[in-house]
Amino acid sequence: MPISDADKERIAEAIAAAERRTAGEIVCVLARRSSDYAYVPPLLAALIALIAPWPLVFFTELGVRLILAIQILVFIGAALLFSLPPLRLALTPRFVKRERAHRAAIEQFFTRGVSATRDRTGVLIFVSLGERYARIVADEGIAAKIPQEDWRAALDLLLARVREGRIADGFVDAIGECARLLSKHVPPGGHEELPDRIYVI
Repeated sequence: MPISDADKERIAEAIAAAERRTAGEIVCVLARRSSDYAYVPPLLAALIALIAPWPLVFFTELGVRLILAIQILVFIGAALLFSLPPLRLALTPRFVKRERAHRAAIEQFFTRGVSATRDRTGVLIFVSLGERYARIVADEGIAAKIPQEDWRAALDLLLARVREGRIADGFVDAIGECARLLSKHVPPGGHEELPDRIYVI
């Protein structure tokens, strides 16, 4: 478990304290990773298996059947090796991981009901550990008042703590910074619409 129950409680308390300063609704999501990237091992293994026979064809006297058998073994071996989770994640191109993490953040924005608040004042704080990715997604009621670049300070705090292994501290600090921003543009009022909690997926 990336964070303890005590950490979850501390984050929930930080959200509750933040929402006393603003009508904005803050939701936190921590993902171990945004995808299993199951398609990466067979793709890479297929590429290696396509290349493997050529040195055998040009530099050995092996027969076609034996070369084809070696090619199949190379594919199976490479696919099994690349299926090891740390290696699979390391071999996935960075742009693919960022795109998948971004998509996961948007999915969580809708799944957790952040987009469904009455005045469209929801904010999602999303972290995906496997991809080393973090994002703050604000609904249109807030995005119209606070430009995306203003969330940078909260993201910097969050990422700095996560790099140090202090995930809960990162969320608490980011929540506090979000509350500071929100209180300027979305004053307190209304009623609680979303649970004060962090979702770990």
